[in-house]
Amino acid sequence: MLQLKDTKVENTAALIAKAIRAVEYYGFIPVETALARGKKPLPPQQKKDELLFARRDEKSLMQSAKISLSINKAEREVPLVWRIVRYPAGVRSQYPCITIELHVVGAPTAIAEALLIIVANAIAEEIGLEKRVLFINSIGSMESSNRFVRDVGGFLRKHIDSISPTLRPRAATDPLGTLIQLFEKGHPAMPRAPQSVDYLTEDERRRFWDLLEYLEISGISYELNSSILGSRDIWSHTLFELATFDEETGARVTFASGGRYDPLATRLLGSPASAAIATVVTEIRGKSKVQPAKRITPLLYFAHLGQDARRKVLPVLETLRRAGIPVEQSLMHERLHEQMERAKSTHVPYMLIMGHKEAMEGTVLVREVATNSQEAILIGDLTGYLRRQKVLA
Repeated sequence: MLQLKDTKVENTAALIAKAIRAVEYYGFIPVETALARGKKPLPPQQKKDELLFARRDEKSLMQSAKISLSINKAEREVPLVWRIVRYPAGVRSQYPCITIELHVVGAPTAIAEALLIIVANAIAEEIGLEKRVLFINSIGSMESSNRFVRDVGGFLRKHIDSISPTLRPRAATDPLGTLIQLFEKGHPAMPRAPQSVDYLTEDERRRFWDLLEYLEISGISYELNSSILGSRDIWSHTLFELATFDEETGARVTFASGGRYDPLATRLLGSPASAAIATVVTEIRGKSKVQPAKRITPLLYFAHLGQDARRKVLPVLETLRRAGIPVEQSLMHERLHEQMERAKSTHVPYMLIMGHKEAMEGTVLVREVATNSQEAILIGDLTGYLRRQKVLA
């Protein structure tokens, strides 16, 4: 959980305001705005006790997932929504807290997790949290997780005598949850425990590498960590945590976490579904009520063509965000036609376009919509060029 003493903000309201500014820069909208367009009913749910929760925070995801999945979205739309939730002590942490949730609904590829991590990292930067580290892991699909958990069960049986008597009964019914508890307690056998990434199929490895490539191109350092795990009934593929360190004790303090919750989304919708979440948790101190900020209408729309361009767009967007230059984009869309249609609906006077050629050359096309004239600008010169041309909101 974020401690305000580790940031450069004076109260919870200021922290949330800065966070929302970063979140909405990347196209996330309040969940209330999305739901105002109408809700779709979810099918009748199975009994709650059929879900196996390996972590305490997984129970709180249920209600959030139901809300995000009930959004009545348009065809080919990928909703990006944010939501703020207050929790009493004992639910998310031992103290009362506020969470900022980000959901990406309907994007099956690694761009969803990459965007969530980049935005969570941007929030940390906005509030002045300088020392932070990203821990990341993959548990793959249900099939590869089954193989992993089978071997975890064997590992626990081998070390059952060294497990505390209160935790031993759980080892037989919930091996993964037991393993998570042992990681948290620092059990000495954990360095020899099975690692989920060793059980990934070739396709799952490529998918994970795709995410890591997004992070590397965006300049976000990370550490692979086999202890970042969660219930197979809730999560698949990527799980991550962003943490800082307590200056006095040196202990790791997780302030953001998330991953892909396709299994839960599929269960709630009754058909195959994709969804991912990032949650930033902060303490409540001082003012916590945030006044809605006036949205700035961007004059730019950033379109990409191809995977190479999509990877390169993310760090360019972050550069523009830091420079205070607002931009519309459709990162979740792959086809240029869909992006151009969206750009047309926003009535922006300028477009930024990056295709394979531009991605390889390190340039961006700046096009004036009215005249269709365009110029290739080096990425390093883009911010200065836009300021000189007064292409600002």
